[in-house]
Amino acid sequence: MASLNTYNSKRDFGVTREPRGKVARGKSGRRFVIQRHDATRLHYDLRLELGGVYKSWAVTKTPSLDPAVKRLAVEVEDHPLEYGTFEGTIPVGQYGGGTVQLWDRGTWTSQTDDPEGDLKRGSLKIVMDGERMHGKWALVRMRDRDESSGRRVRHNWLLIKEVDDEARRGAAGDALASEVTSVKTGRTLDEIAAKPSKVWSSNRSTEADVKVPKKRAAPAANKKSPVKRKKTAKKAKRRA
Repeated sequence: MASLNTYNSKRDFGVTREPRGKVARGKSGRRFVIQRHDATRLHYDLRLELGGVYKSWAVTKTPSLDPAVKRLAVEVEDHPLEYGTFEGTIPVGQYGGGTVQLWDRGTWTSQTDDPEGDLKRGSLKIVMDGERMHGKWALVRMRDRDESSGRRVRHNWLLIKEVDDEARRGAAGDALASEVTSVKTGRTLDEIAAKPSKVWSSNRSTEADVKVPKKRAAPAANKKSPVKRKKTAKKAKRRA
């Protein structure tokens, strides 16, 4: 069952402007986003909408169009669907601190009738229809590491391009590495980092949407009228 408890527990929403999302109920769509994330090291966050959340993986390098090249994809916590529009900066010191760029977006379909079951079994085959990612892809879970040490074990997967008309062999398989701008704003990571407040489109869509409260005048009840001030002065003289 999808849950955002881990996602919420890792973030201080008084500091970061990421969304505090809820699991979406009702009919689920099949959107996907890939966010290029310059944190401790540059990577690509692949998110597939499933079960009212974004199932998420941190892909360590640019996805390759060569079926012979396998990219490590570390499974991370589910993310809210509101995260699909996030482009901006997570404050340094916060979980995932760094610059986030909306690198690709689109829809996906499963190559089977049971994507939820495929995910549990560790072999998810999909067809992507994005602005940059197209065709058949596979996510295959690797064998978990030994848990005898008591450390939390991460589930590592491999992202693999399947053989189809979109596949490219050899050096041509690295074609996506030249794509370094946002599909939403056309900006580079450096440009986003320079003006992060202009591209938060979940609870604050643009800098212009952020309303600055007007300075309130002091309540009239706190102001003494001229008549009351005179009476107060007379009382003070009598006491003297």
